[in-house]
Amino acid sequence: MKLLKSVTITTPESVELEFVLAGIGNRAIALLVDYLLLAIFLLLLQLIYLVLIDQLALMGVFLGTETETLELWLIAIFLVVSFALYVGYFVGFETLWYGRSPGKRLVNIRVIRDDAQPARLFQATLRSLLRPVDDVLFLGYFLIMFGAREKRLGDWLAGTLVVQTDLPTTPPGIPFTDKLRSIAAALMQQGDLARLDPDDFALLREFLQRRQGLVTSARNQLSMELARSLRQRICLETLPQEMTAETFLEALYWAYQRQYGRGRNHRSSW
Repeated sequence: MKLLKSVTITTPESVELEFVLAGIGNRAIALLVDYLLLAIFLLLLQLIYLVLIDQLALMGVFLGTETETLELWLIAIFLVVSFALYVGYFVGFETLWYGRSPGKRLVNIRVIRDDAQPARLFQATLRSLLRPVDDVLFLGYFLIMFGAREKRLGDWLAGTLVVQTDLPTTPPGIPFTDKLRSIAAALMQQGDLARLDPDDFALLREFLQRRQGLVTSARNQLSMELARSLRQRICLETLPQEMTAETFLEALYWAYQRQYGRGRNHRSSW
């Protein structure tokens, strides 16, 4: 059995992306870290609960009234909040951090959809709700170990994968000319580059790397579609100057690299 498996996904834009699956080891470490953090949060919640119980007891003694009903309500609220925290921990982080919880971020893995798009609230919620089922009798462990795509039950139902996340090292063969430097600087000022998520950047990088192997008509069409999509994504109403679609994409690549550098995680497994 291979220690590292890879999958190739064709995006809606007809671009093939190759991902290295996270592996059982990385996922186990990430889960351990997440459960330790979650245990700390639950412990703090329990301390708050104990303080409130003591306050209710003192109030009952002081007022000479029964507080059993209030204590039952407090227990019910504590159980509901504990469950919400357990589910919400993974849902919140994986939705806001583009498929990464603190544990996943530590070991550089993340959750994506089967079509290579970012995991959203729906997918994160399904994965979190089914996590207890996967943890029972190590069901998720066996599914990951022996599955071709290393999916636990939550991944199957949510339509997600857990893949490794790497940082890009060198640009995909783009000479950083004065013209590109000028356009990139303008894009950083006029566009909202923060709206680009790691999957947008991955798609941009993939096109720039593989465009030489495309036939001219397909290359032109794909560059136009990608440029139009990314221009809308960064809320850029007008272009800084006249340029081709590929020039815009090259400048956008450099602008994003210069603005965020290694501050964000991107995939480079292609």
